[in-house]
Amino acid sequence: MSNHIRTLTVAGALAAALAAQATTVTAQENEKCFGVALAGQNDCAAGEGTTCAGSSKVDYQGNALKLVPASTCTTMELPDGRMGSLEALDRDLPQG
Repeated sequence: MSNHIRTLTVAGALAAALAAQATTVTAQENEKCFGVALAGQNDCAAGEGTTCAGSSKVDYQGNALKLVPASTCTTMELPDGRMGSLEALDRDLPQG
């Protein structure tokens, strides 16, 4: 194997390791926050009325989650005195 190919192989492995580390850090900097997503903008399922990303039916649906920066969920300013929660809520659920 030539030195050029070895250098490219090592560089590729290093790049992959750095990318994996960056992904891990990003995932750790977010938390699941319930009741803060606008209709159709939730990140994934939480309960009845949600199946996955984009499935929430009403704004601030209590059982729909959104990924938000860590430590910001419960301090977000939302309309009408609503608060985000680290657990699913029973408020603002779709009718029907």
